Amino acid sequence: MQSPDPQIHKQTTQKLLGKRTGILVFVLLFLSFLTLYHQVIAKLVNDWSVDENYSHGFLVVPLALYFAWERRNKFLQTTRHPHILGLLMVLCSLAVLLVGILGAEVFSTEISMIGVIAGSVWFLFGWQHLKVMLFPIAFLLLMVPIPALVFNEITLPLQFIASRFAEGSLILLGVPVLREGNVIHLPNIVLEVEEACSGIRSMVSLLTLGIVYGYFSESRQWMRVVLALATIPVAILTNGIRVAGTGAAALQYGAQAAEGFLHTFSGWFVFISACMLLLLCHRTLSWFFPLARSSQKPQVRDVTRAGHPLVNGE
Repeated sequence: MQSPDPQIHKQTTQKLLGKRTGILVFVLLFLSFLTLYHQVIAKLVNDWSVDENYSHGFLVVPLALYFAWERRNKFLQTTRHPHILGLLMVLCSLAVLLVGILGAEVFSTEISMIGVIAGSVWFLFGWQHLKVMLFPIAFLLLMVPIPALVFNEITLPLQFIASRFAEGSLILLGVPVLREGNVIHLPNIVLEVEEACSGIRSMVSLLTLGIVYGYFSESRQWMRVVLALATIPVAILTNGIRVAGTGAAALQYGAQAAEGFLHTFSGWFVFISACMLLLLCHRTLSWFFPLARSSQKPQVRDVTRAGHPLVNGE
């Protein structure tokens, strides 16, 4: 019985040690990451739980992990070229974390977490590896709540847009209406388009859905971008219809039509309608811009070398 080749045994041992070392380094980095960001992660999860505007955050992380898992083969096949700029990105992100903690700025601490992940990939593996994982990492931005300052700047114009749309729609229906800012005066009730009715909640959720839908249903990058951008006008349109419908219902049935279960149900109904509109938008674009078929001719197998019976005269 022959003894195993010492050189092969040595190479196998080195591969095994390298794999174990890699696992150990990953575990240490993961534990260090949790130590630094456990409070930030806990705050994020709490925001997803209590703020309906960002309840979709619970889906963002599993989806990002799935997108990363899909790219695992390409990631492993790419040649490693670690770069010092990745370490610089990590250090800058940690500085942002420190500033956020000292200044009680939650948004900065949450963004720094994503920066550390991206910088770590760049530093340990290289730019090409970061490009492979760029989409899953960037997708994590959707889990971070918008800063209050930016949020307020967005919601107020959306409230006015919804109010104007509702006013115009009710006038077309022959309903006497007077609008003052985001307050709509009807003959029997006064409706105020509050922050919760601005449509920002459905817009953020629909944007996330639009990106995911485009990822799974389209191979063309430009179409994915268009579908993601289309969610913004779709969300604004459907929210305006919701406000107008609430006004019309309140005119007929009173204040209860704008409160409680009916108000919540209308929100879900409008969100489903927005999803249908997004699907219709995709179908329409696909009709105008069909996916080009491959212009390559199918390859013909050389049967003369394969021993075909007719060629061999059998």
